[in-house]
Amino acid sequence: MENLRKKTFWTIFIIISLFAITFAIIFNGTIYHREYIGILNNLTRMRNITDDKHEPFDQKEKPIDELHNRKVMDYEIYTFILDENNDIIDKISHSDNGITDDILNEANKIIDKNNTNKIKIGCLYFKNYVYNLNNNNYLTIIKTNSIKKMLLTNLLLSLILVIIGEIIIYIITKKITKWLTKPVIMSFNREKEFVANASHELKTPLAVIIANIDCLQVNKKNEKWINNLKSESDRMSQLITRLLDLSKSENYLSKENFSLNDLSFIIEKRALTFESLAYEKKVTIETNIENNIKMLCHKESIDELVSIIIDNAINHSRENSSIKVNLSSNKSEIKLEIINQGEAINEEDYERIFERFYRSDKSHNRKNNRYGLGLAIAKNIVTAHNGKIRAYSKDGYTTFEIKFKH
Repeated sequence: MENLRKKTFWTIFIIISLFAITFAIIFNGTIYHREYIGILNNLTRMRNITDDKHEPFDQKEKPIDELHNRKVMDYEIYTFILDENNDIIDKISHSDNGITDDILNEANKIIDKNNTNKIKIGCLYFKNYVYNLNNNNYLTIIKTNSIKKMLLTNLLLSLILVIIGEIIIYIITKKITKWLTKPVIMSFNREKEFVANASHELKTPLAVIIANIDCLQVNKKNEKWINNLKSESDRMSQLITRLLDLSKSENYLSKENFSLNDLSFIIEKRALTFESLAYEKKVTIETNIENNIKMLCHKESIDELVSIIIDNAINHSRENSSIKVNLSSNKSEIKLEIINQGEAINEEDYERIFERFYRSDKSHNRKNNRYGLGLAIAKNIVTAHNGKIRAYSKDGYTTFEIKFKH
């Protein structure tokens, strides 16, 4: 259920966020494109005025006069007329601003570095000057520091608005998620409550039935039928116990009951208790457990978690093989691995084996009184401890990997 809530939340949050980010990108892209085209058009117009390819250099008085008379209100544009030696022979300001030393220095730098016919704009977020150098006959410079400042200001404001918007979207998305998942959660909680209540209600009459069967077994008459009743009653008792365990793992694992425990000791001890069972199955258990790994947890639940996984590994191991129980820790997480050789898990069952009552054996064989609840309980315990569990098979080995955050 927690996974459903998370998936719903992140789906809504990402969709709305993408709309907000897309709008910010389009807004800034539109302004940038407008300024870029405006600069390019002005540089191109200056080129058209001065570009008289077939006349000698000293016969271009008319274009030069036109340059002197051309005024531009939106940009700071300056034109420098060059002679055949690349020396500046005339300086023209096309705005109300005069030609300052920084403009003149920039012009000299451009002339010294370049001897080709080119328009240089670049990225307006970083440029203070753009220019058009035409065949070493003239140089047009547009001062863009005010444009850069405006673009960066818009970008910063957009970023701030996106961050504020993300906070608002986060709050709204949480409310929408709660509203959308409320019916599902209520239904799921009713189902869990029903399972828990039904299990409790069945436990008492079943205990009475089992007690009466024990009394009837004193009389050898109809022993066969009584034994069948006894067997089925025991199976039902085990099922009810597992249902109660499942209900407990779903409902009653609270962080208020957590305490700091030695995880290394818990797992080592639990692995040792299974050695006799493993011996009966002709399987050995090998442990590689890092010492003194401490974790805030519910001790009894972790003990049950390890028991479920090791028991599962024993039951699905081939004879004369070994089960490896590995526990390690780093700065960010604690990792528990239980690895066995034997029956592999089909890839399509990697996730489904953790579902309640799911068994890969479609015939629902009653062997060993297994009900498909153990791994569901294990997953609930891991989830309650903010961990992750997964299972996979590779090269004849099946691995159950559990990770807890520090």
